[in-house]
Amino acid sequence: MTEAITVQGFDGVPREMLDEARSRIAAAAGCANALVESLRVRLSAAGLAQVNAEVDGRRIRVQETARGVGEALDRLSEGLRRRIASVTGAWAPRSWPQPSRPPLPPVPAVIGPQVIARVKSPALVWCSPDAAARTLDAMDYRIHLFTDPMTETDAVVYRVGPTGYRLARTIAAAPPRGCAAPLTVSPHGAPRLDDPQAVQRLVGAELPFLFYAHPADGRGRVLYRRFDGRLGLITGSG
Repeated sequence: MTEAITVQGFDGVPREMLDEARSRIAAAAGCANALVESLRVRLSAAGLAQVNAEVDGRRIRVQETARGVGEALDRLSEGLRRRIASVTGAWAPRSWPQPSRPPLPPVPAVIGPQVIARVKSPALVWCSPDAAARTLDAMDYRIHLFTDPMTETDAVVYRVGPTGYRLARTIAAAPPRGCAAPLTVSPHGAPRLDDPQAVQRLVGAELPFLFYAHPADGRGRVLYRRFDGRLGLITGSG
């Protein structure tokens, strides 16, 4: 199993810690009553640890932060065990709020083009809000962008109170029927903003992420804060 795991270290993570990560993630995956493949681990000396994998063909991600890389690895291996168990059993809503979720660093006060560090343009999946909520949990996202078949428009599910799952669309629409996820639904469509306006709103309100519709095409976008203090942007394609 260990030779099938890719481990990357950043910011000077010692080689022995990378070897330990390989062994501990292999042990966590080896305990699963499932086929666990494509394991990719990333460790930062600042205490950020992440593992991506496929469990019986389904993509998962676990991301943890701590005061140091050793503690982050402890959380990561245990989190991987829990995530594998959750995606191979009957789905149940995750607990909310998540007190262990670390706060994000502030975005720099001086806003320039470099503040958006990464732009991703995936082909959005057409799926029910229920399916999107399951992906949100499996991938450990704060927010997940997809295309809602009911309205044929882009939408998001994200983690927020009071139930821990909320649905928002680019246009206002009625709540979906027959959802297993305890969704609350935004009664408003997404705000129409260009990217600089979205950056200013997110930074000014100190938001962890922002869902908005670009005025040029009406497509949904997600601007989000990264763990390095800069921003990421997801623009759906397809």
